[in-house]
Amino acid sequence: MIKNRDIVIVGLQQWYTKIGSNCKNIAQTLSRNNRVLYVNSPLDRRTILSQRHDPDVAYHLDSMKGKTDAIVPIGENFWNYYPSRVLESLNWIPSTALFSILNRINGKRFAASIQEAVDKLGFKNILLFNDNDIFRGYYLKEYLRPDRYIYYSRDNLVAMDYWKKHGATLEPAHIAKADVAVANSLWLTERLLQYNPNSHYVGQGCDLSLFDPAVNRPRPAALATLPPGPVIGYVGFLTAMRLDPDLLLQISETRPDWNIVLAGPEDDVFASSALHQRPNVFFTGRIELADVPSYLQHFDVCINPQAVNEITIGNYPLKIDEYLAMGKPTVATATRTMELFKDHVYLAETAGEYVALLEKALADKDEPARQSRMAFARSHTWENSVKAISDAISRPLR
Repeated sequence: MIKNRDIVIVGLQQWYTKIGSNCKNIAQTLSRNNRVLYVNSPLDRRTILSQRHDPDVAYHLDSMKGKTDAIVPIGENFWNYYPSRVLESLNWIPSTALFSILNRINGKRFAASIQEAVDKLGFKNILLFNDNDIFRGYYLKEYLRPDRYIYYSRDNLVAMDYWKKHGATLEPAHIAKADVAVANSLWLTERLLQYNPNSHYVGQGCDLSLFDPAVNRPRPAALATLPPGPVIGYVGFLTAMRLDPDLLLQISETRPDWNIVLAGPEDDVFASSALHQRPNVFFTGRIELADVPSYLQHFDVCINPQAVNEITIGNYPLKIDEYLAMGKPTVATATRTMELFKDHVYLAETAGEYVALLEKALADKDEPARQSRMAFARSHTWENSVKAISDAISRPLR
């Protein structure tokens, strides 16, 4: 594990965002043995105009005026920074060449702001870790001159419209100039290797502290009125961008004796889908994170009916670790990333395979297999992932 270094972390998520993220967990883990500065995204003109009354944006604006602290302690040797410079909103520009020229100006402003905090904290010989921020981080290596510049890929962002226009050209160049590139899935690692030989798979960390199968939890009220029959369950955001509603429909029609429970908020596609007309499909709506283990405990089998597309193909599905940590037999869509789980998860490619493997999973009462599932999930700690990142950074550059 890297120790006694000064580390600056930039990325796509503000520290004050309520939900967790890989970047925040990596920063927390690194701060146990290093000095860490977590940099919030700088404000741009559009954000200031549209969100200036948001309390967090208002605090950021006040910090730029010297009314509040720009560097805020999070813990021992761990700080959060509100950048002092405003960036221009550029993604509307149609030409990538022109975008790049103006983005360099943004990058110079961002770097100058970070340098102010680095100097104030007395950081030296920094490691600069960029969590997938293709554009704002593009010129930081040139302007900040870190000891090592690390690019972290955890999503195939260029499959999304916002990032595709300029990112399809700029992200490969960004990856190529990084000293080290790391990814949390095998598919993303293979993509990094196309542009940078110093690319490494570093796995995914998970906080599974809530997911203790030994705790006896009451049956959630939403499950109390289910008719007799096996319960096949999914927990998470129901979005057609990442899940296949037609696959779920085919499973429900093939096995009307199974109860299919979908726990989570829905996008418009799911909300208007024929699944709502199926008598054996049940929607719970949004549930609290603290309640997720109760649902999992009372599912007979867990499912991840992932759609395979440019957005999902490189994703590491955290929910699989949560399912396995609870000891649950699990059926999921086969992808390159899911090959990591092939010894512990039933992998299907078609609706027919899903039904056959769900039947097999329902009959799975093997206790050693259950223990193996739980141990495998619990090996995916943030300590192990950050250790792999540390190893990648410490290797000699090729």
